[in-house]
Amino acid sequence: MVQTWLWMGVEVSGNTGHTFSHQLQEALETHQQMLSDAEIAKAFEDSCAACLHAYRYQRKILIAENGGSAADAQHFAGELVSQFHFDRPALAAIALTTDTSILTAIGNDYGYEDVFSRQVQALGMTVICLTGRIGGTMKSFGDICFYAPSNLTPRVQECHLLIEHSLCAWIEEELFGRLRPK
Repeated sequence: MVQTWLWMGVEVSGNTGHTFSHQLQEALETHQQMLSDAEIAKAFEDSCAACLHAYRYQRKILIAENGGSAADAQHFAGELVSQFHFDRPALAAIALTTDTSILTAIGNDYGYEDVFSRQVQALGMTVICLTGRIGGTMKSFGDICFYAPSNLTPRVQECHLLIEHSLCAWIEEELFGRLRPK
C-alpha cells in the first residue's frame, strides 16, 4: 500500500522508505570500500603529516573544491578555524572558493580552469586532492590524492566529507588533545 500525506501543503506519495534505504545502502557500501582501501589509508596518513607540518611551522591550510563542493571547502575551513569536537585555539585555514575578486580576475585573465592552480602558485603549498574513483585531471595536481571509491557524485561528496571530518578530528586531537574536556 502506497502512503500519501501532505507536507508543506504538497501531496507526497510513493515509497520514500525504499529510496532512503537504497541511498543509505549505497553510502554504506562506499564507506565500507573506503575502510578496506590501503591507498586511502596511506593518503590519510600522508595528509595528516602534511597538515601537522603546516601547523607546526605556522602555515595555513588552503582548501579548494569545485561546484557544490565549494561549500564543503568553506565547511572544512570553518571546522579548523572554529572547532570540531572541543574548544581549542583557532587553526589557520582558508577556503580558496570565497574571494570573488580573485576568482573572477583569474577566470577572466587566465581561464576558469586556473582559478585554484593560480592561487596555489601564488601561495605555495602541499596539495591534497580529493577526487572520484578515476581522479580525472585533478590527480596530476596533487602531492597526495584520495580517490573516493565511487563515480556517483553524492557518494563521492559523502566520502570527501568523511575524510575532511576525520582530518579535523585527527588534527584537533594531535595538536590540542590535552585541552579536551575530561
